[in-house]
Amino acid sequence: MTSVEAGVRTGALPPGSPLPTVRALAAALEVSPATVAKAYGELRRRGVVGTAGRAGTRVRDRPPVDARAAGDPVVPTGVLDLASGAPDPRLLPDHGAALARVAAAAGAPAGYRDAAMLPELHALATGRLRRDGVPVDALAVTSGALDAIERLLQAHLRPGDRVAVEDPGWANLLDLVAALGLEPVPVRVDEDGPTPDGLRTALARGARAVVVTARAHNPTGAAIGSRRSAALRAELARRPDVLLIEDDHAAELSPVPLHALAGATTSWAFVRSVSKPYGPDLRLAVVAGDEATVARVVGRMRLGSGWVSTLLQRLVVELWTDPGTSAAVARARDTYAARRSALVAALARHGVPASGRTGVNVWVPVRDETRAVTALRDRGVAVAPGARFRLASPPGVRITVGPLGEDDVEPLAALVAEALTAPGRGTLT
Repeated sequence: MTSVEAGVRTGALPPGSPLPTVRALAAALEVSPATVAKAYGELRRRGVVGTAGRAGTRVRDRPPVDARAAGDPVVPTGVLDLASGAPDPRLLPDHGAALARVAAAAGAPAGYRDAAMLPELHALATGRLRRDGVPVDALAVTSGALDAIERLLQAHLRPGDRVAVEDPGWANLLDLVAALGLEPVPVRVDEDGPTPDGLRTALARGARAVVVTARAHNPTGAAIGSRRSAALRAELARRPDVLLIEDDHAAELSPVPLHALAGATTSWAFVRSVSKPYGPDLRLAVVAGDEATVARVVGRMRLGSGWVSTLLQRLVVELWTDPGTSAAVARARDTYAARRSALVAALARHGVPASGRTGVNVWVPVRDETRAVTALRDRGVAVAPGARFRLASPPGVRITVGPLGEDDVEPLAALVAEALTAPGRGTLT
């Protein structure tokens, strides 16, 4: 186990690397297969490796080890990066003026006693959430959406507990669930989000928590509509003891209204991050929920990081109240929508089905992910393999629309169609 972790840490075993079979490694080390199986089991419980069916045991995409080779795959020079899942930097609002206003009004440095959620941020977040139909029984602020989800899961669950997760779903969440020693239970996703049948099955299998994406689902772009919301609420009503975590990371970037599930169970949390609309460096999310659930998050933070910087909170207040920033976010929303719809339509003209209702990604089902990713890379385009996002769902690739220009859409669709059928020589730069 120590040698595997060392290999991950040094980069000798990069993400996705296959490990020898239990019998092969036992023979090589001249130890009992039971010893190797136990070590592999511990590595799985810690989220360092995962079982990939016939593909055997492999290093996870984001193992909880300070690995030199960790992170997204390196995109070669000259290859168009459509694999990152990140927002387009050109569409992010400028922080300069807001930072200047924060600096001018900063006053005396805040002390330990003064560190908490700023009243101004609390009031703004409460108003914005309630306008979207989210009840605000209690409110907290965390260092981003994943930080909030981690604290929520740790406060309610123990290693070995089952968590219902979307399949396909957010790769970072799948890695977090593994690192916490929890067991993911897949819930099938269609264009309207988690399916009621999938949720019912996961709950029947003993899931103690459910994590869903309200809209801009990563990687498929699904969004929960009013009818789907009602159906999911009906399933959750049968299990009011389940912890419900709802992720609305896109927030203002989404072109469709929110149909929240918040309050469908006794313990619930609605998480809204500012990173996608306002900038990935803004590590802040607001968490609404029932009083007991939010109190657990706040209490756990006090024992660790303590609080989210009040300077960062003031910057978010400035951005939320600046008309120019609001206009920039609205332009970004409309631009992403145009890029997604244009790419989905162009792919359809080439006979390639795809989905991308909301968010910054388009999901393309494929027969062979490795072949598709390799063929597109050879044609000058990097896309993300679906294996990073899947548990039991069919293969696919994720295409991020952030870097696309209007003139890129049609050539890209042609390259994707070509890559999924036969080798070719076209490239996109």
